Amino acid sequence: MASTGNPAGSERYRPSLRPTVRGTQAMVASGHHLATQAALRILERGGNAVDAGVAAGICLGVLQSDLVNFGGVAPIVVHLAGTRQPRTVAGLGRWPRLASVALFRERCNGEIPAGVLRTVVPAAPDAWITALHRFGTLTFEDVTRDAIALARDGFPMHAFMAHSIAEDEAAYRRWPGTAAVYLPGGRPPQVGEIFRQPALADTMERMLRAERARRFAGRAAALQAARDCFYRGELAEAMLDFQRQHDGLLRREDLASYRSPVEEAPHVDYRGLQVYGCGAWCQGPALLQALNLLETYDLPGLGHNSTAYVHTLVEAFKLVFADREAFIGDPDFVRVPLAGLLSKAYAAERRQAIDPRRAWGELPPAGDPWRHNGAAPAARAAAAASGGGRGAERLSASGAGPGETGDRWDTSHVAVIDRWGNLFSATPSDAPPQSPIVPQLGILLSGRGSQSWVDERHASSLEPGKRPRLTPAPALVLRHGRPLLAFGTPGGDVQIQAMAQVLVNLVDFGMDPQEAVEAPRFATYNFPGSFAPHAYNPGLLRMESRLGDDVLAALGRLGNRVEAWQDFSWRGGGVCVVRHDAERGILEGAADPRRECTAGGF
Repeated sequence: MASTGNPAGSERYRPSLRPTVRGTQAMVASGHHLATQAALRILERGGNAVDAGVAAGICLGVLQSDLVNFGGVAPIVVHLAGTRQPRTVAGLGRWPRLASVALFRERCNGEIPAGVLRTVVPAAPDAWITALHRFGTLTFEDVTRDAIALARDGFPMHAFMAHSIAEDEAAYRRWPGTAAVYLPGGRPPQVGEIFRQPALADTMERMLRAERARRFAGRAAALQAARDCFYRGELAEAMLDFQRQHDGLLRREDLASYRSPVEEAPHVDYRGLQVYGCGAWCQGPALLQALNLLETYDLPGLGHNSTAYVHTLVEAFKLVFADREAFIGDPDFVRVPLAGLLSKAYAAERRQAIDPRRAWGELPPAGDPWRHNGAAPAARAAAAASGGGRGAERLSASGAGPGETGDRWDTSHVAVIDRWGNLFSATPSDAPPQSPIVPQLGILLSGRGSQSWVDERHASSLEPGKRPRLTPAPALVLRHGRPLLAFGTPGGDVQIQAMAQVLVNLVDFGMDPQEAVEAPRFATYNFPGSFAPHAYNPGLLRMESRLGDDVLAALGRLGNRVEAWQDFSWRGGGVCVVRHDAERGILEGAADPRRECTAGGF
């Protein structure tokens, strides 16, 4: 991997919209500059990357509470210096015990409607505290100080949030508690107005007080007390009251029994680097599989963002999404052939379905990763019967387009590397337009049930206690066991496509981190979307117009249905990257100008 930016005057120098940020002690990139500053303050006080990442992530639930919610999801990947195996914290809630396909067919005509019925257990508070307990050094009070102040005292409304609320004003008006927060004075907030969330501040302060009361028993017991306040104490009672008032399904035992699993992160090797993501409870394996497919191509030889290059990446993404549709679901409930999906032999087999002269205009057939998974034929048959063989023949095109199915704005990201070489990557999420705010608490209860299917044959069908298939999918990269970079993005089904493009820009083309993030972007939608009602758009390919009319036209001739995004479209994601340049002993950060992302370091 090339390690440097382009010095002024060199032949390769290209001015970027923002500089790559460089330092020697710590680096943070996140979805908002005040979250980045909060993380840097933690690092300056001696906290590690996990402490800083948790602080920034909780701040994002205040500063971007139209995208991220303290009661939402928070998938995390962590690498601690001196260890060789990164870990994930699966900050994703489970369906209540009362949920079932039969219930949704009876009450909702087989749909997963907006509102309380899509609620799964809110996972983010447990995930943040689990990360602190297992990998951090500070207290809950230490990492929430800035978030509480921002919620109580307010912050100047920023343009992206103001636009998202105004765009979805009708949805925010559906529930009085939501309107009271996001439409103060009866209208969307304007850029620069101070935006306050006092009930959210109170919720975090109640957890903080519970922690203080148990501090005498040690850090672990105090963190547990903060967690219990949310899942078993007074905050839990407020959530349950709200669910009962609105005929929701969440019950006391659902909250009390929830834990965010900590697991080894799956990985693949890509050109000598080890890329780690989240497990099959989310779409993380799709990123890893895409890199396997691309590894044998001479991508620089194709020419960056040439017709052949874009075609190759897009066709690889289509194959990955076909396999995601067929096989990826909560591994506690579904036999997922993860080893097969991530094997080099399976990638070689799947690569044969990429035709350099023709694009897939519909969802390709799924492959057979079981042949590379070490599973016996009987196990393969059982997995197919449970949803692992779902093919394109059961799909039909939807009239809903991308961005019209509940995934318009949600998600943000934070990536951190510290002076000791610890890496942190998290993609917190959940947005209020589709799930109501609990007025007493100032939070929503995670609406990620929208990423399940009311279809027993689907790998991600809803079941009691099962997790939906999550789109947020943070990742990090090591080189020979040493930290290299952490990265991630918002963007729903665009996430793994944007992340793969940025990583290829860095690794294969030797781009400066900010240049890699700012490069033109594209995304296929040739698959059932992850958000209910799971819009399917055969052949649809969206691309930033600065790729050029000739490239867009040529990809259309190959069989894609091409639509142009405006340049630097927010729909292309908001990638955040931090990188360790070991050759020069420096840290680098890059932040996507498509959204409010900001990098900082020292």
